[in-house]
Amino acid sequence: MSLALARAAEGPGFSPRLIAEQLLTTVEDVARSTGLGRDALSRKDRIGTPKTQTRLREMMEILTRVAPRFGSDLIAYAWYRSEPLSGYGGLTAMHLVQQGRAAEVVDYIDAIDAGLYA
Repeated sequence: MSLALARAAEGPGFSPRLIAEQLLTTVEDVARSTGLGRDALSRKDRIGTPKTQTRLREMMEILTRVAPRFGSDLIAYAWYRSEPLSGYGGLTAMHLVQQGRAAEVVDYIDAIDAGLYA
């Protein structure tokens, strides 16, 4: 995990506020980027729930896998949000995570790293 993104972990889980700070965005934007409602990332009783932490972990795992090839966490986040993935009908990594399909994004990245084209 990059140094900046590593700072987004707080206690036993990820902090939406710290993720937003590291990505120079808002907690609301992080919520949209993970497919969670704003309340899931702003109410203390919901931040630690398994669903919320899973989505945050999925996004962070994807970003940390691609950040080295882009040289920046911010560029990795831009890729995550805007670059359509080949073979997914124009869907981005963000769209797939929002749909609960983060494992497919990880498999896609692994295939690219292995020299296969999706």
